[in-house]
Amino acid sequence: MGAPEPNEHVQALSGELLYWVTFDTPQYDSGGGGPYRKAQIWGRYLRAEPVPEA
Repeated sequence: MGAPEPNEHVQALSGELLYWVTFDTPQYDSGGGGPYRKAQIWGRYLRAEPVPEA
């Protein structure tokens, strides 16, 4: 959805980035809020999916 942005929050790690993500299906947050179609996520909470072997 765009280039990562520097995370300037006081609790951010040094050099941590923020990423906009779009969900395949709308998602709820841990507090039950939502459903959300997209969100801004701190880099520490993202992980790459394993690449399937051919």
